[in-house]
Amino acid sequence: MMDAAHELARRLARQAEAVCRHYLSAGRRQGHYWQVGDVRNTPGRSMFVRLRNSAKGPAGKWTDAATGEHGDLLDVIREARGLSHFTDVVAEAEMFLRLPSTSQSKEALHRRTQCSSRDPVISARRLFAAAQPIPGTIVETYLRNRGITALHDSGSLRFHQRCYYRPDAHGLIQPLPAMIAGVTDLRGRIMGIHRTWLAPDGAGKAAIATPRRAMGYLLGHAVRFGGTDDVMAAGEGIETTLSVRTALPNLPMAAALSAAHLAAIAFPPGLRRLYIVRDSDPAGDKARDSLIARANAAGLEAIVLSPALGDFNEDLQTLGVDALLAGLRCQLAPEDVSRFMMLSR
Repeated sequence: MMDAAHELARRLARQAEAVCRHYLSAGRRQGHYWQVGDVRNTPGRSMFVRLRNSAKGPAGKWTDAATGEHGDLLDVIREARGLSHFTDVVAEAEMFLRLPSTSQSKEALHRRTQCSSRDPVISARRLFAAAQPIPGTIVETYLRNRGITALHDSGSLRFHQRCYYRPDAHGLIQPLPAMIAGVTDLRGRIMGIHRTWLAPDGAGKAAIATPRRAMGYLLGHAVRFGGTDDVMAAGEGIETTLSVRTALPNLPMAAALSAAHLAAIAFPPGLRRLYIVRDSDPAGDKARDSLIARANAAGLEAIVLSPALGDFNEDLQTLGVDALLAGLRCQLAPEDVSRFMMLSR
């Protein structure tokens, strides 16, 4: 049965570039490799997929220099599509290869999970556990430098003094200070983490090529602030979401980390109204429209919160907290103004 799994992986490897173009579309070819941010198709340069057999190894094998994750093209399909069961991975791979579905290959690949590459969820949980709470650290300095003062219920954020960063597969690993954000499911289980490498004094992000990277299973999950309630807000970035929380300190919020993930965020049980914290760009508009449609289909009221400038952190830093308060107040449902808004500083 393992032979069937290996055969499916070999068939994918023969079309390695086509697989990468389909499932890792955020990347591009660089010589004999496909280069992308990570196996979940994040833009960037730290992951390399070998496109041809060579002395260094067979086609289809990949390594993420930033995290140490590695695997083959079956792993790419699993992670890029957010599939949790290997039977689904098999079906997806067979569809890509236009092969008839076989129960034998499904069973073989299900068993193969016992030998799969390092679980990114386990790695994410270990990294989060190794970090410390943010009070008194440069993470707090970094956020306050961006005008963010609502740091209550911020247990999803931590500080790591020496979080490894590698610019690419051939670069040297650097231990740098970082903000670690726990990405959780609706039950509060960490499914991934998001790293923001910082300058040593917390004045801003570190002066590196890609100061933000994620690891783990992000689809449907989020970085959460505050407990579950019947009303919540969901946005893209951590800083954008916390900027809104500076004005609405009692409103539960979730940062999905990207426009694509915002569009796919899971709705907690009991939710009746969703505020969509949008960014003013084409990706933000697309995420807004998709999330409104999903919310309406689920019987939820969806209300869009729009910034005056590019995003709410830009509003907070450029226009000030008073302007942010005024801009949000007129967009809220009337009953939520007194319930969630900070009416005085």
